[in-house]
Amino acid sequence: MKTVRVKVAWGITGSGDKLIETVEAMTLVKEEYQTLDIEVFLSKAGQQVAKYYKIYDKIRGIFAKVYVEEDANMPFLAGRVQMGDFKFLIVAPATSNTVAKIAHGIADTLLTNSVIQALKADVPVYIMPCDFHGGRTTTTLPDGHKLRLRVRKEDAGNVEMLQTIEGLTVFEKPGEITSIFRDELKTMG
Repeated sequence: MKTVRVKVAWGITGSGDKLIETVEAMTLVKEEYQTLDIEVFLSKAGQQVAKYYKIYDKIRGIFAKVYVEEDANMPFLAGRVQMGDFKFLIVAPATSNTVAKIAHGIADTLLTNSVIQALKADVPVYIMPCDFHGGRTTTTLPDGHKLRLRVRKEDAGNVEMLQTIEGLTVFEKPGEITSIFRDELKTMG
């Protein structure tokens, strides 16, 4: 009997906030589900930030298929999502720029275009915004130092807009990734 493999697309934008924790969570999921193929799609800024955090080579070593954005349609993620190649699309972490574009229907990058096309094709989308709540937050820099930032009310407002989009689920922390996969892949071993 042939083993059924399930593919999931994971998009990484140019946010360093929670990037290392997200890679760790996705690595655990990959190890837990042996019949799961996770294809990684980095925006141009996502690749730059992953290199800055010295995690790009780790991502390429853990995940067999890693692509970097050339333009809004290359690699051909949006079309593959629409054709049903992937069970769902997860974008984590997502910059406030990516969140704003999706919230306002702008599809001019690889990941924003793919999210919009996934929603049109009723493919579930999960997004983890880096700027979730208004107010202050602390992030960890590549050298381990902490940086305190203000999350603008406009950015938090765009996250609220995302939460109203049918077919799109917003989540806050990398620790939630395991449950997302568990719920989506209930039938897998």
